[in-house]
Amino acid sequence: MGGTYINLNRLDDAKATFDQSLARKLDSGLLRTNMYYYAFLRGATALMEQQVAWAVGKPGVEDTLLSAQSDTEGCYGRLTKARDFSRRAVDSAVRSDSKETAALWKVNASLREAELGNAAYARQGVSEALKLSQGPDVKVAAALSLARIGDISEAKALAEKLEETFPTNTMLKLYWLPTINATIELNRKNSSQALLDLEPSAPYELGGAGVFINYLYPVYARGQAYLLARNGTAAAAEFQKMLDHSGIVQNFVTGSLAHLQIGRAYTISGDAAKAKAAYEEFFVLWKDADHDIPILKQAKAEYAKLQ
Repeated sequence: MGGTYINLNRLDDAKATFDQSLARKLDSGLLRTNMYYYAFLRGATALMEQQVAWAVGKPGVEDTLLSAQSDTEGCYGRLTKARDFSRRAVDSAVRSDSKETAALWKVNASLREAELGNAAYARQGVSEALKLSQGPDVKVAAALSLARIGDISEAKALAEKLEETFPTNTMLKLYWLPTINATIELNRKNSSQALLDLEPSAPYELGGAGVFINYLYPVYARGQAYLLARNGTAAAAEFQKMLDHSGIVQNFVTGSLAHLQIGRAYTISGDAAKAKAAYEEFFVLWKDADHDIPILKQAKAEYAKLQ
């Protein structure tokens, strides 16, 4: 129940649930993982570290918390640290004899690399993940990662295979395939088709996505489609939706990148003051970021033009 409260941004209710569970000695890896995400949303760094420390040496739990920490580091642009935590998560899962879980953490890291503009890292991670597992969740995240970096033919091949193999999977048909297809159209600079592709996902995008990732990806893709269409107002509204539903996005890097995208949206709309404010919010979040991340370099160049 705590996880549901987090998704709904009902953090006080989530905390009450956690406290009650611990008081009744109903401790578990799932509880600790949800406590980690609660702590992230509260900005409680020490509490996050406690959950990671609790999980050390616990098979099937340690890897989950290590991957969660990798996303936190990535969310703040600390990519070197993020890569290290992802590597440790993958190694931990392999030691627990769970290659599919290891593949999930690896492809999750690949998706993060894709969002940051590191295509080579993303491509390599996808290849390594698919060697570990051909599970449907791995393939969904792999297809999305490849679509995000513009490897259109490979992304389409994976998506078509998923559609052929799981023809009755509702979330695949109404959430993930539309998102993957829309991302492919974004790479083709076809904003109108991308927006059309995303229409089926709209009623479901605030719910569970049926795989281990969610992060409001249809919303993020729709916002980028509006940016491509030079509709700053609509784009800003989509990215603001991500900030308003931080309990779903949680600590994935698109949560912090939403601030940058809002800055881009206001730039298109001609509101330089709001654009600068949004860029500056992003830079505050990324104050300790690695300096060589492609999207950070782009953001700094864009911000300089607003001065």
